[in-house]
Amino acid sequence: MSRPHPSPLTRLPLLAGATAAVLTLGACGILGGGGGAPSPRGTTARATFVNAQGQPAGTATLTATDDGVFINAQLRGLPEGTHAMHLHQTGRCEPPFESAGGHFNPTEREHGFLNPAGQHAGDLPNITVRSDGTAAAEVYAPGVRLSDGANALLDGDGSAIVVHAGVDDYRSNPAGNAGPRIACGVVER
Repeated sequence: MSRPHPSPLTRLPLLAGATAAVLTLGACGILGGGGGAPSPRGTTARATFVNAQGQPAGTATLTATDDGVFINAQLRGLPEGTHAMHLHQTGRCEPPFESAGGHFNPTEREHGFLNPAGQHAGDLPNITVRSDGTAAAEVYAPGVRLSDGANALLDGDGSAIVVHAGVDDYRSNPAGNAGPRIACGVVER
């Protein structure tokens, strides 16, 4: 079943202030190129998260759209508060998750929606974890592909989704001062 292109308004509860305007532009395709032929619309991939102790920490479904990837993440067992979440360049999740490499950044830009020289293709909005340790996030990554082309997540070494201990400031290199990596999921078909 194919999911419609998400409206930027569906993400507004995840964002704060001026960032919403920047991400709205990104969702319209203004902030990033496509990097090759799109994955067939509706194609999906999945990531299963683990925490630093190797325990299950949730799942994400990634769905190809005409000009990016829609990510629906359901997380659990995480500390309450706001946390950065990013796409990372390598499909390996060995604690402390440095094995996932840096942010997914095939266009070699700087980090952050608010950085004039940014953003990485793997930059995503912060997520909020509730007091029960769960979070539900629906985010859109424009210009990213599941497969095919330079911006493909499912390339030779794969990719991962990483949750950080802290908040992404949306401007500092290389990762928005987001702190240690606390959960990771390899993106797989």
